[in-house]
Amino acid sequence: MATRERPADRGLRLGRAGLVRIGDELRQARIGAGLSIDQVAAALGISNAEVSRIERARSPKVPLVTVARFAAVVGLDLVSKLYPGPNPIRDAPQSELLGDFRAVLHRSLGWATEVPLPIVGDQRAWDCTVRGPDWLFGGEAETAPRDGQALIRRLHLKIRDGGVDGALLLVRDTRTVRQFLRETEELLLSQMPVRTREVLARLRAGERPEGSSIVVVPRRRVHSPGV
Repeated sequence: MATRERPADRGLRLGRAGLVRIGDELRQARIGAGLSIDQVAAALGISNAEVSRIERARSPKVPLVTVARFAAVVGLDLVSKLYPGPNPIRDAPQSELLGDFRAVLHRSLGWATEVPLPIVGDQRAWDCTVRGPDWLFGGEAETAPRDGQALIRRLHLKIRDGGVDGALLLVRDTRTVRQFLRETEELLLSQMPVRTREVLARLRAGERPEGSSIVVVPRRRVHSPGV
């Protein structure tokens, strides 16, 4: 089974590696430009020691703007870009959504959360999985879906790589979600054609869903004491 880093630990590892790589590139560019540490420090208005620390990746809290200015002084441009990574940390509404979905399931079905894809080094994970005797579905909990095409593409790749029989997109019945579903109905239903009612009925009975589905998860009823 693949292991999965915590998001903050992954960020720390990537950040440290980035500082080492950028620091070395800055040092090489400074030497190539014939500039001394004193000259760079004077141009940036920082100490000689801080220039040396940046080059040796010993200044973990250096502002990105300072690094960009350093780069410009030695003849480089710093270009930053963010790329999709593993799932972010789960917020309270998402945890509640998953809990309410689990409450729907027949007790014979297997349940797990934060399940890594079975590929070494792959940081993707299903928010949950539901397992029957000879089937496995991955679940994604979305409290505020926006980009339907990106969502379908992500789910398609996770189905392909995740060793599952299909995907369940878990959402709430909110105004935001209803608008999202109206705007993306044709696209989503072409990939996730099974209706919520059918999926929930099968899962309550401990049976395999007929295919991938958008599942509008009902909220659990909270009974007051004495009622």
